[in-house]
Amino acid sequence: MRFSFRRKNAFTLIELLVVIAIIALLIGLLLPAVQKVRDAASRLKCQNNLKQIGLAMHGYMDVNNGLPPNGRFTYNGSTVTQTSPWSALSRILPFIEQENLSKAIDFNTNYSTQPFVTSKRISTFLCPSEINDKGSGTDATYGNKNWTLNYAVNLGTWGVLTNKSKSMQGTDGAFSPNFCYRPSDFIDGMSNTLALAEVKGYTNRVNGASNSTTYSSPPPLPNSPVDITALSLAAFDASKNTHVEWVDGKVHETGFTSIFTPNTKVNYSANGQIYDVDYIAATEANLGDTYAAVTSRSYHTSGVNAVLMDGSVRFLTNSIALQTWRSLSTRARGEVLGDY
Repeated sequence: MRFSFRRKNAFTLIELLVVIAIIALLIGLLLPAVQKVRDAASRLKCQNNLKQIGLAMHGYMDVNNGLPPNGRFTYNGSTVTQTSPWSALSRILPFIEQENLSKAIDFNTNYSTQPFVTSKRISTFLCPSEINDKGSGTDATYGNKNWTLNYAVNLGTWGVLTNKSKSMQGTDGAFSPNFCYRPSDFIDGMSNTLALAEVKGYTNRVNGASNSTTYSSPPPLPNSPVDITALSLAAFDASKNTHVEWVDGKVHETGFTSIFTPNTKVNYSANGQIYDVDYIAATEANLGDTYAAVTSRSYHTSGVNAVLMDGSVRFLTNSIALQTWRSLSTRARGEVLGDY
């Protein structure tokens, strides 16, 4: 009897392990490349959003002979009234193909009574990289009351709305509560002034100890995050956030200031945790002067996207000089800009 043996075409254990190792190596090489492509696409989409918003701001300015106010507030003798607290972003809706939504708004009535509008997600106001792209609050009809945003208007360096019982002093930035700045107000030039920059949704915030404090002269500008923690602060509440409501014309919701350069960590320790926070002395609706350190932040690597008042979009790095960053946020200070 004759026997014939045929070798089976199969992997040995060693060959199988080698193949697995090669596949793992290839995946390890490919994943960072894929992530870089995704990040680049997200950054480009973000820049396109800002470009569209910049064009909308100019469209509004052409029709109304000035930029939209970031809320309107009046002093009535004992309190501050939110006459029309709607944000500048809410006022440009017709110029970003949201005319029907804009027509549904009664700007003379508080947004809190108009959930049909406030609950809407506006994709143009959102960066694709935002990890908290969600609504907040509850409404029986619409589910949520508000939706977050990633682009905030430039409200200058420090003071947002002060001297409320007299002249209602506005900002030194491109936008302000109560005021509608015109092209002639931009003495520094529109190409040298920020219009909007990125912010992160649901950033924690700290508030001043009293919301009725006023100042005869502006308090010193904080020059480091440590200066914020040294201020007199109210008890910390982790549920209090900034940039949660795109409709609200207050600095902690739809604005930023240039106290700190982009993505600066403003660390605040509470309950055994470290929070990256924004600071509000008092809101625009309080009797106290509104000073704010609301930092521009993003999920992009090493910087933030921003649109200037001339409509150009720039990527500004975290390493930008503080003086240059602050100079870009003012419209009429006459600063000489360095390289950025």
